[in-house]
Amino acid sequence: MASRARVRAPELIGRGGWLNTGGTDLTLTDLRGRIVILDFWTFCCVNCLHVLDELRELEEKHRDTVVIVGVHSPKFVHEAEHQAVVDAVERYEVHHPVLDDPELATWKQYAVRAWPTLVVVDPEGYVVAQHAGEGHAHALETLVGQLEAEHAAKGTLRRGDGPYVPPEPVPTELRFPGKALLLPGGTFLVSDTTRHQLVELAADGESVVRRIGAGERGLTDGTSERARFSEPQGLALLPDGTVAVADTVNHALRRFDPATGEVTTLAGTGRQWWQGSPTEGPAREVDLSSPWDVAWFAGRLWIAMAGVHQLWTYDPEAGTVRAAAGTTNEGLVDGPAEEAWFAQPSGLAAAGDRLWIADSETSAVRYVERDRKGFTVRTAVGTGLFDFGHRDGAAASALLQHPLGVTALPDGSVAISDTYNHALRRYDPATGEVSTLATDLREPSGAVLADGDIVVVESARHRLTRLRLPEEAVRVEAVAHRTQRAATDIAPGTLRLDVVFQAPEGQKLDTRYGPSTRLLVSSTPPELLAGGDGAGTDLSRELVLTEGVTEGVLHVSAMAASCDDDPANEYPACHVHQQDWGVPVRITEGGADRLPLVLAGMDD
Repeated sequence: MASRARVRAPELIGRGGWLNTGGTDLTLTDLRGRIVILDFWTFCCVNCLHVLDELRELEEKHRDTVVIVGVHSPKFVHEAEHQAVVDAVERYEVHHPVLDDPELATWKQYAVRAWPTLVVVDPEGYVVAQHAGEGHAHALETLVGQLEAEHAAKGTLRRGDGPYVPPEPVPTELRFPGKALLLPGGTFLVSDTTRHQLVELAADGESVVRRIGAGERGLTDGTSERARFSEPQGLALLPDGTVAVADTVNHALRRFDPATGEVTTLAGTGRQWWQGSPTEGPAREVDLSSPWDVAWFAGRLWIAMAGVHQLWTYDPEAGTVRAAAGTTNEGLVDGPAEEAWFAQPSGLAAAGDRLWIADSETSAVRYVERDRKGFTVRTAVGTGLFDFGHRDGAAASALLQHPLGVTALPDGSVAISDTYNHALRRYDPATGEVSTLATDLREPSGAVLADGDIVVVESARHRLTRLRLPEEAVRVEAVAHRTQRAATDIAPGTLRLDVVFQAPEGQKLDTRYGPSTRLLVSSTPPELLAGGDGAGTDLSRELVLTEGVTEGVLHVSAMAASCDDDPANEYPACHVHQQDWGVPVRITEGGADRLPLVLAGMDD
């Protein structure tokens, strides 16, 4: 093996303590002799959820030599609440120890800059690799095999059971439900997300009529008893009376027929979409990425494709899908649909000539409307990735916190499932005002109208809750937040940006069809950069800072594709590595003139 820098791994500390350990506090000394993979994640982040899924196979295959430790490092205020982390660990079936680090203490010790980031610690306690973003499962598999061989030969590898202790299961009819739909017969269909099922409830919203799905992860069509889902979310009635299901972790669109109980697959291959994959074509042949909600609008089924920050459409007559809005860049940019930027769209609601969108990572409510030139995206509430809170009033100054659902109301206004504020909010387009309809709702993720009432999916209370409409606004004290991460001090003038990428051993950059790397740079405010922004293929770039601008956020998106380095193989296996960073910076004399961001490898 190639020699590696010997950097001692800092200790794991976090005020929230440990989960999934049976009450035991862990230290790196306790884990000496094992290969440790630290997964820095936060539960709002769809890319972090993708990495959890990428790690499942590695975790199972190397259970006796590898210990994965999740280090939960919050972005939103709600994510710093300990019970919210407890809920998220169960919700997403995290089967390894998790350190709750609400103050980002361990994040800072490891100089992490983005969610998700993976750090590999060898059996002797040294950091040997760091990877940011998604697509590193193959590289980790290769590295783990090398470390197993090296440390078995040295006598420093310790095999055996890991420290994971599963929590006691809690009996409830629903477990972290995601979305709900009122069926024509007056019953409710609910996506019982953590149990990988759909559940039909009677009109009372409580009594179980039937369950759809075997209750285990999988992508299997068939009868209600045989079919399998993987963390289903959004539901929408199709014109033929069947129900479209956003089968999120299967990266698929499914159909449930309430009359027969049959489940079939409408779109998706079961594989996650990556940059360079087709964005339109026969629905069963095109990859999708974490579809989170669905809604029938303008003669098509629209899909909130949270995993790639886009909206797609499905045409049931033609049997095709296509990207309809968004560039895959993460942010808040309005304009023609094909030029707009979204940030993890997670809720949809059609109303007349508008499709309302809960754009969760920008804490925004946005909409698509049709005009003479096609479709245009506009923002009703929200300003960007780093501003959030609970503030009513004029939409220009109102604040939300990671909303996951929108519901069109009869008077033309929109109810907002303001998830991390535990509230139901309302935006009125006629007045431009935002108000609060109800509070003390535990992580509401969607809502549906029923008999003049609104029925809210209280995801973290595992139930549906019925509220009267209209509801008088509840007065709440205005609170504003910004993402609390320490700013990086940089020097005025020119800044050298280096995205560090080292292809995994046995691979090389795939240049057969042109450049295999991509770099996109922008800033908030845009005036921060006088030069160097925009797209390119070189992973290093000179950024020119505008004189007089003293702080802001650099937005950096990088992608690299590597393939097996075997000249004899005509069709080598290839892997895509990608990550988005939002780096708060402060311009000050004496600051750094170089900003390294590690995509894969080590910054020497």
